[in-house]
Amino acid sequence: MQNYISLAQIDEIVQTIKSRTSIQPIAGIILGSGLNGLADSVQKAVHIAYADLPNFPVSTVHGHVGRFVIGELEGKPVLVMQGRIHYYEGYTMGQVTLPVRVMQRMGIPSMIVTNAAGGVHPDFEPGDVMLITDQINLMGMSGLNPLMGPNLDEIGPRFPDMSQPYDRAYGELARSIAKENGITLREGIYVGLCGPSFESPADLRFLRLAGADAVGMSTVPEVIIARHGNMRVLGLSGISNKANLDGSTVTTHEEVIEAGKVITPKVEKIIRGVLRDM
Repeated sequence: MQNYISLAQIDEIVQTIKSRTSIQPIAGIILGSGLNGLADSVQKAVHIAYADLPNFPVSTVHGHVGRFVIGELEGKPVLVMQGRIHYYEGYTMGQVTLPVRVMQRMGIPSMIVTNAAGGVHPDFEPGDVMLITDQINLMGMSGLNPLMGPNLDEIGPRFPDMSQPYDRAYGELARSIAKENGITLREGIYVGLCGPSFESPADLRFLRLAGADAVGMSTVPEVIIARHGNMRVLGLSGISNKANLDGSTVTTHEEVIEAGKVITPKVEKIIRGVLRDM
């Protein structure tokens, strides 16, 4: 399977998208498990199924529709990923992060990334929203960095800086919007694992000791690619379940989808507010 994806392949996908819409988005939005509802609010929407794009990976997970929705939110042109690609689906890191490369070649300067995550911090409860302030790249530390292989010099440097993966000004904006809307906004560090099995109690105790506040199976590779191309990033985790540190409860994907119904209205308000001021 192909990890390295060339500029020519990326640009072929971009041209296919541009043949379907003349909208120039200012932000790309990636929606996580259970958070797909926001895409249905996009106005003047053009829907492009991943399956209709050349050599584009297709979402296989329940709750991930698998299409781009391009249109307007809060009067701002956006590209929304209704469903993402995960490494555990059998794709390479190059394929997992291909949508972000497409955003970059479309000239989109900012990315808002959302996910459903397990709350590792003891104070976090299902239904909470967490502003991601930093990340732990356990996938990449074990050799699965999406920048492995030849560097795309046209997009970014061989050794990109990751000292500020999440944009601080966007973070301040999200705090302000949450406060205006009476939303309790947690903050913390997101750790990305490969999945698809949920974590064992020992895994979770290890992650907590390492400084993780929330854990999931996405986002980190996408943010690395975004920062490689100098995109500004806002990250939001919907806390869908509480970390099972003692093995007393069972975590299910259905639980994650259900929690999304509570989380989505909060995330939507924050995203809409940030877009208005973007």
